[in-house]
Formats: sequence, C-alpha cells, structure tokens
Amino acid sequence: MQNRQEKISQVVVTAGQMHDIEDRIFAAGMPVVALMEKVAGLIARRIQEIPLTPLKKIYSVPSNTPFLKGLKGSPQAGGSRVGILVGPGHNGGDALVVARELQFRGYEVWIYSPFSKLKELTSQHLQYAQSLGIPIYQTIEQLPDSDLLIDGLFGFGLERNLTDPIASAINQLNELSVPIYSIDLPSGLHTDTGVVLGTAIRATHTFCLGLWKLAFFQDQALEYFGKAELIDFDIPLADVEAVLKDAPKIKRITPPTALANLPLPRPPVTHKYKEGHLLLICGSRRYAGGAILTALGARASGVGMLSIAVPESLKSLLVSHLPEALIVGCPETETGAIAHLQLPEKTDLSSFNAITCGPGLTRDATPIVQEVIESDRPLILDADGLNILAQMGAIATLKKRLAVTVLTPHTGEFERLFPDVPHAKHDRVQAVREAAAQSEAIVLLKGSRTAIANPQGDVWIVPESTPALARGGSGDVLTGLLGGLLAQAATKQIPLEDIVATAAWWHSQAGIIAAQERTELGVDAFTLTQYLIKVLSN
Repeated sequence: MQNRQEKISQVVVTAGQMHDIEDRIFAAGMPVVALMEKVAGLIARRIQEIPLTPLKKIYSVPSNTPFLKGLKGSPQAGGSRVGILVGPGHNGGDALVVARELQFRGYEVWIYSPFSKLKELTSQHLQYAQSLGIPIYQTIEQLPDSDLLIDGLFGFGLERNLTDPIASAINQLNELSVPIYSIDLPSGLHTDTGVVLGTAIRATHTFCLGLWKLAFFQDQALEYFGKAELIDFDIPLADVEAVLKDAPKIKRITPPTALANLPLPRPPVTHKYKEGHLLLICGSRRYAGGAILTALGARASGVGMLSIAVPESLKSLLVSHLPEALIVGCPETETGAIAHLQLPEKTDLSSFNAITCGPGLTRDATPIVQEVIESDRPLILDADGLNILAQMGAIATLKKRLAVTVLTPHTGEFERLFPDVPHAKHDRVQAVREAAAQSEAIVLLKGSRTAIANPQGDVWIVPESTPALARGGSGDVLTGLLGGLLAQAATKQIPLEDIVATAAWWHSQAGIIAAQERTELGVDAFTLTQYLIKVLSN
C-alpha cells in the first residue's frame, strides 16, 4: 500500500484545484498565517541546506577565531547578501517570512517591494520586516548587489500578462548573474499551461509548494524552472482526494509505481508463451535500422516470445542481431517495403498477445497497417504506422477497433493525426487528453515531459528526461520496449495504461543514466538499448 508521501508525490493539480484544496484547509480551521509561517520556515531551511556558491553565512565571531585565521578580509566581508522579491499576494507574504528567518539566521537581507497595494497579511509582514531594520526598495534601480535572489512576486493562479514596470524589472533581474530561487513557480508563468505571460523569472531553483502544479510538466515552461523540488507542507490526503475525486486524474510517474507495474517477479513455474508473445512489424530496405532498434527495445522488456516481420531482404540482418527471435521474412515491394504479411503456418494475428507496427515501414506498407488495425489484438502504432493512420483518418478508423490501441506520436505526428485538437504545442496535457477521448485510444505524446492519456481522461506524466534522447532511433527503442511490456501485461491482467506509462518512464531513466555516464552527446539509440536493464539493477 502506498504511503502518504508517495501518493502526494504523484499528484498534479491545476490552479483551480489547488485553490479548492487550500479553501478546505482554511475552512477546517488552519489559520492562513500559520500555514504561511510553516511553508516559509521550510523554504528558509532548504535554502540553508542547499550548497550555494558563492553563498556564505555571516558569522558574528571574533576575527581571531582559530578557524578563521589565514582567511583574507573580515568575516563580514565574505558574507552572503540575499535579495527578496515581494509581490502583493500571499506569495509575497511567504517571501517576507523567508526574509525574516534568513535575517535571524545571520544572512544580510534586502527586500524589493514595488507594489503599493498588498494583501493585509503581506502588508503586516512587510511592516515587521521594516521594524527589524531590513532595507526595503521600491524601484529596480535602487537594488544593491546580492549573491542570491528569492522570487516571491507572483504565485499560482496568475492569469494576466505582466506589463511595465514589473515586466521590465523581471527582464533586468533575469540579466543578472545571480541565482534566483522561486517560491511555488517562477513569477510570470501560467500555472496550468506554463505559458509565459508577457515575461517570467528564469529561476535557478523552484520550490513547488504542497502539490505539483501542471505547469511543471509543460515543455514550453521547463527552461524557467531550473531544478524543481516539492515542498511538502502536510496537506491532508483527505482534502486532496475530496477535491480530485470526480475529476480525471493527472499523475506523475514515480519510481516505486513504475517498478510495481513491471511483470516481476516471475512465478517459479512458467514458460515462454505465458510471458507474452509480441509481433513486431517493422523495417524496410531503406530503414533497416528502425527494425533493429525496435527489436532490441522489445528484447530488453523480457517478453517471452518475440516474432519480427520484416522484408525478406532484411531477414539475415535481423537474425544476426537477435538470434533468439523468430524472424519472419515477408514478400516486399519494389521499393523494399513489406508487401504483405507471410506468417508461419498455423499462425495468424490472433496468435499474438500484442502487435507493434510502424518503425521504418515507409508509407508503401499501407495495406499492412490496414490489416493490423482490423485485428482484435492490442496494437501499438508508431512512426510510419501513424503517418498511414493519419491518411486513413485516425479518429474514425480507431473507433472501429475492438481492442486497445496505443499511439506514440511526437508533436508533428500528433498534429497530423489530430489536426482539430488545439494546444499540442501550448498545453500538451489538454491536447493528449482530448486526442485520447476522441480516438478512444491510449495516446503517448513524446516530449521533454512525455504525457500519456486514456480515453477516460486520466493522464500520466513522465517527470524527468534528458535531451540526450533527442536523437534518431530513440523513439524506436521506446516502441519496442512498450510492445514487449504490453504483450506481457496481456497475459497477467496488468492495466494497460499503467504499462504504457511504465515503459515511458523506463525509457527516460535509461537515457538519464546513459547521459550521466557518457554525456548527453554519447547516447545514440543503440547505446540506449544497453542501458535499459541498468535501470532495474540500480
């Protein structure tokens, strides 16, 4: 059973949902001021814990203290100066409490408060900070130097575009060579879509408060967050569940959940057909590599039986790379594509637990894609499988299928498949949700934060990845891995949506580990396949 911390780490909320959750907390008797003190205290402690360069504490000790002997200058000269950026709302109040706590802990603090009207509680904290002798500045030109800035200008729920003078001030702050730590999310970002509202703080580090906000998983916002972490201030699970119970879920895929979805451990008594039989249909004379990479991804999944249908001219090549697989050589067109499937005697498409079709096929293989779509097997379509599906009319075609379909498009393929679904580049979560609902398929939209949706509107998000995966062939590896897991899931009654999310997480983790060892430039698709098992053994 999941513990509270694991459940909280999975939850992703919209601005509206977060407002409702906070309203329940306050209605139950939690004073706003008490929550502000708790949150700001946690942030202040985290700032002290994180190694900062050149951030140093100001130590009020005599200059002849033994451990200071030999250091140049006085203890005060090397001390850190922290600038606190204060907005008009409670986000600004959080920042003011952080300012006070850091002042008490020996940091030199100044405050930038450019707004004339503040919420009552925020105004009270500003008044107290002033009584402590913390200098307060109203204009950007007045600000002294600092070693660190803490951004509390705007929190979640911002809807309007920022205008001057605050927009100009943010642009000037971004130009400074100073780390910026944002409270909840960088000021200027839309909480749900991650769209920049005119301009936004480019944070070095972002403390997301209470629950993950949707913007943290929108591709266009990622460059603004820096390193993101969740500050858990003990929101009761009952309040979260009460607000989210009737809404489709948006969940981060966490390692414990992903690993729990794998078909492990295997029973002590089993055989290859009980561990899933996958049919890969892939490759052409022009794109032989796509077939190899997809097959190597499937091999890493541990699927019990792997059959691979390729053009006859590729059969010997595939045998050399995957001697354990059953390689089916098929008649081919003049262009080197599969002309028609030629499965072994007494075998048809119903013999397989899952089918994966598309990588390297070329569009000359249109009859093959039509044939597998008409089958009653769980089906994954990728690459040219998706391009052919788009020509057929994706939504109308998929609604006729009797079995589950998984689509794995990148943004360009997604727009060809679903030309009437807006926001693919601006709100990936809403786009993938609409596409899954319309097509009645499971849709995996690839990206820096891959998003998966089922027809019921539930969404899974892969919370981290690496630009090392932005190379040709890495998507083929994912397709094969996913196919192998799907074939195994079909024999074990594991929810298929969870398996799709697990495959995407596994793939991204392999890329992260490979990049750590080989740098982001050293992770080609073939190398990626060699890191898949390392994810499970780490």
